[in-house]
Amino acid sequence: MADTPNMTQGEPAPDRRVYALTGTDALPFLQGMLTNDVLPLARNPGIVWAALLTPQGKYLADFFVIRTADALLLDINAAIAGPTVNRLAMYRLRADVAITATELPVLRGLGTPPPDSFADPRHPALGWRGYSGTGGVARIDWDALRVAHLIPETGVELTPDSYILEAGFEALHGVDFRKGCYVGQEVTARMKHKTELRKGLVRVAIAATPTDNPIPPGTEIVADGKAAGTLYTRSGDTALAYLRFDKSGALTANGVALTRL
Repeated sequence: MADTPNMTQGEPAPDRRVYALTGTDALPFLQGMLTNDVLPLARNPGIVWAALLTPQGKYLADFFVIRTADALLLDINAAIAGPTVNRLAMYRLRADVAITATELPVLRGLGTPPPDSFADPRHPALGWRGYSGTGGVARIDWDALRVAHLIPETGVELTPDSYILEAGFEALHGVDFRKGCYVGQEVTARMKHKTELRKGLVRVAIAATPTDNPIPPGTEIVADGKAAGTLYTRSGDTALAYLRFDKSGALTANGVALTRL
């Protein structure tokens, strides 16, 4: 990871968009839609990471819900922001909820968090997130941090065919099994309590340098000539991968040997 001076200033996340939620039903509306418990935000400022699922329990979107001193915000990856907001609006029906785009920045950094920022709820290694001020020069290798700590990314490891428990949402504090019902809750609860996961997100070591074989994200992993998973974000000689746990034998991607860590 590159040198990161003055991390209390943070750096911009240009791939994120911020929306404001208003209306008396805003938090109860989200509570009935999302995988995590957002009602504590009614009492105090804070941040929650959660997912929106299909009725079949598959991933649609993930984002942060933030309560600042004077606003309720959504922090969403720009690539899925429009469709996600449209889907939330579709479920709104007669609820007193409005979702409005803002020009607020998303800043993130490591080290001592500045005032009015929030610790990233997924993992301490991901530092903090803030929604005011001006960021500095981008210096942090976030992909390296994600690979080191098994953090999936929207549109990379997290895709419409994903199940959130296979993506590590439980360990990353993205799902609450004690809250009430939400869209996709039945399937998610059944995967937690009644089945054993047969595939999931893992770290793998790669027996080649990036210059020897770049192995682009989405490359198929094979074991004894049969599909065993998919390779995703890479950082040096390690990467994130979805693997089937029932496949044995030597793992390769693009003919390069992999070892599960």
